[in-house]
Amino acid sequence: MPSTPVASLAEAVPRYTSYPTAPHFHPGIDAGSVRGWISALEARNEISLYLHIPYCDRLCWFCACHTKQTRHYAPVATFLRSLHREIATVGTIMRGKGRVRAVHLGGGSPTMLKPEDIVALGAALRDSFGFLDGASLSVEIDPNDMDAGRLDAFAGIGMTRASLGVQDFDPKVQKAINREQSFQATRHVVEAVRARGVKSVNLDLLYGLPHQTLDSVAATVAQALSLHPDRLALFGYAHVPWFKKHQTMIDEAWLPDPAARLAQSQLAARLIVERGYHAVGLDHFARPDDTLAIAASTGIIRRNFQGYTEDQCETLIGLGPSAISRFRQGYAQNIVATGEYEKVVDKGLLATARGIAFSPDDLARGWIIERLMCDFAFSALDLVERFGDVGQKLLLTASRLANGPGALLQLEGDHFVVPIDGRPLVRVVAAKFDKYLQNGTGKHSLAV
Repeated sequence: MPSTPVASLAEAVPRYTSYPTAPHFHPGIDAGSVRGWISALEARNEISLYLHIPYCDRLCWFCACHTKQTRHYAPVATFLRSLHREIATVGTIMRGKGRVRAVHLGGGSPTMLKPEDIVALGAALRDSFGFLDGASLSVEIDPNDMDAGRLDAFAGIGMTRASLGVQDFDPKVQKAINREQSFQATRHVVEAVRARGVKSVNLDLLYGLPHQTLDSVAATVAQALSLHPDRLALFGYAHVPWFKKHQTMIDEAWLPDPAARLAQSQLAARLIVERGYHAVGLDHFARPDDTLAIAASTGIIRRNFQGYTEDQCETLIGLGPSAISRFRQGYAQNIVATGEYEKVVDKGLLATARGIAFSPDDLARGWIIERLMCDFAFSALDLVERFGDVGQKLLLTASRLANGPGALLQLEGDHFVVPIDGRPLVRVVAAKFDKYLQNGTGKHSLAV
């Protein structure tokens, strides 16, 4: 592959946290479908849970998540009553089957919850689901929300990983994205969670933000590294104002162009790796002794809606509005609008709005895409052994991509490998195996 051609940098492709991707979900997958999929779980199955908290006390203009701003707690309290009802409903359908290996609280801002509500939520989960010993609990944290009561509450329900949103420490950048957050406040929360026994701290950084420069990115990375995080995630800002109207508050003239975005990401990655972190997939980094780095080095790293993970659970159950579940049979997404979600779950019903059932072709293409995103390579032998004739047909696509000047793949032994120079564009390579993208009209963010 030629070194990062500008045309490819500007290409808009999915992030591939799933395949098929969410724009291709449809209402043919409904609550009845999901009830059947849940009922098909076996007692020995390990599962993960994702809880989506759809509220923030401020709206960050860069955010593309399903969330809404509120300065009052009453809507949050109402939502939590509905979330408890959904948890109980799903638990009843499961009838004690499955064991929880991992829980992730995301949003929105889970840290907006009052301490007593955090404790009650933890109890509700354990009342409705069986937990494995040593189950992990990761929480997305807005440092501006945190106080001693919330810190104690999250520690009390078993938080094992704190994931802090940083984005950028430069005041000019923060003002442009409506995310003012001091380094001192961030450092205080990192120290506070560690003082409460939390062993793993992750920091989320962004490049491609308004007013960012190479110097400002380098300064933010240096400050982040001074906190000695166990993991860092380095995401490219996804400017999708057609999807999230509040992003129109960001003047596009302030945004770096695709070449500048690539330079920012490469500089940040180099600085992080120079400090001894292992690169994991496209945009994560971890200390060598971290479980994520170990999973990557042993070839068992996975990718889901929270990014790269060592979580091997085949089933992920999403709870809350817009949450997406993954079952052996397919994906299912809850109703996005919080009010509509509440009306449905308060009746004791599942909140499924849409989804997609896997075909054998979906499973094979999804496996290729996940391995490319995680390992920058996949084994032709593994593909055929796992998927038979379907996998054999997809080898023709891989072979075409590995031929000719500027090939997107190289054949090394039985592995199709993304060349090192082309790895920043691995999403472009993955997209060549996405039959839905080739036939669809969905809009996506830049490849880098």
